[in-house]
Amino acid sequence: MPFGQLVLGSPGSGKSTYCDGMHQFMGAIGRQCSVVNLDPANDHTNYPCALDIRDLVTLEEIMYDDRLGPNGGILYALEELENNMEWLEKGLKELGEDYILFDCPGQVELYTHHNSLRNIFYRLQKLGFRLVAVHLSDCFCLTQPSLYISNILLALRAMLQMDLPHVNILTKIDRIADYDPLPFNLDYYAEVQDLRYLMPSLEAETPAIRSGKFSKLNEAIAGLVENFGLVSFEVLAVENKKSMMHILRIIDRAGGYAFGSTEGANDTVWQVAMRNETSLMDVKDIQERWIDNKAEYDELERKEEEEQEKLREEQARAAAEADGLPPLGPASSSGIRVERKKK
Repeated sequence: MPFGQLVLGSPGSGKSTYCDGMHQFMGAIGRQCSVVNLDPANDHTNYPCALDIRDLVTLEEIMYDDRLGPNGGILYALEELENNMEWLEKGLKELGEDYILFDCPGQVELYTHHNSLRNIFYRLQKLGFRLVAVHLSDCFCLTQPSLYISNILLALRAMLQMDLPHVNILTKIDRIADYDPLPFNLDYYAEVQDLRYLMPSLEAETPAIRSGKFSKLNEAIAGLVENFGLVSFEVLAVENKKSMMHILRIIDRAGGYAFGSTEGANDTVWQVAMRNETSLMDVKDIQERWIDNKAEYDELERKEEEEQEKLREEQARAAAEADGLPPLGPASSSGIRVERKKK
């Protein structure tokens, strides 16, 4: 039974960077993983692309042939894919039991009210795929109450439209300490606690919405979110191994993933940690890790990585000596190194 992630998010939320980082992370823990590009405008991917919608249709062709703009062209391209599902099904079949990351376009209408993307993944579910929708939002939205509430509503609409197990993620959390101080701790935003406490900050952001009419609208929106009670956020720094491990554990829980043929039985420190329930991060740790004591934690993790690298080198040398082989040079790292690749 193949598993996969449907990576959603508005432009700039970090979808391709996430796919690249998650692909590297899964490779490091021994899980067979492939990335499928479903964005017809993405002509240069950072990750190795196992299947690319641009082999079926390109945005440039659609815009030229049908005289459409970029947004309309992408909608049309997804409709073309929906009408040519045999191409996608054949490509996925060649990937076997690999864990699949679907890198989707950034046009929010594709997963808020347009039906093609939902229909495509409904078909894949019929074929036996176990999918989780992963919705990314740039953590910069926390700095403005209006942006934060807009992202909550966007996430809620995506959850209702896609009708899949759903994980919402605030990306680039390692940058949050560089922004202006937040009125509340990160756990308030991650847990989407009572939005009424945010109303004074929202009114201070834009004086025009202090009128009675807008005040009632804001209260109604806050009540809507609270009544559904569906939205919460995880946080992610894609270059941080512990953060990636935490996110993957959350997604595995949402999708019902169990270690199977796509994951090797290795025993490196991060592979063992992935099987350990204590690897999950408590929401109360978020504020301390990424704002209050970020520099201290960064230094601590750097020292831990150096110690693990020395330990791996010593183990490699000991194994070589036991086999009567000449001393080895620095051992290749079997840990995890997630890098952002520049285009």
